[in-house]
Amino acid sequence: MPQPQLTVHRHDRRTRALITPVGEIDLESAPLLQASLEQCLRNGIRAIDIDLAHVTFCDCSGLNAFLLAAQQTTAVGGTLRLHHPQPTLARMLDITGTSETLMAVPPRGSVRLVPVLSGDAR
Repeated sequence: MPQPQLTVHRHDRRTRALITPVGEIDLESAPLLQASLEQCLRNGIRAIDIDLAHVTFCDCSGLNAFLLAAQQTTAVGGTLRLHHPQPTLARMLDITGTSETLMAVPPRGSVRLVPVLSGDAR
């Protein structure tokens, strides 16, 4: 029997939840993550922390799930924050400009690149 590629754990404390996905987040598994996050909101959770330390892969489907959940959480007056992303996911967040929106604390060792020149070099 094949192992599930993603398992989502949840620990609640009043109106706050810690979500810990374990495994890979992609087109196939992102709906499970999205359903877990939506269930938090239906249960009255207004602060969602997502510990990504055990996520081994995340593509744009996972990023979209995080962004949709952040939008839904904000709409009800709550917050959603990502913690401990792997370097490739942290890089994807930086490239897409979503790291400041989604991350509570940047990962250790990450470097934020700031353009000093733009336009055509002649």
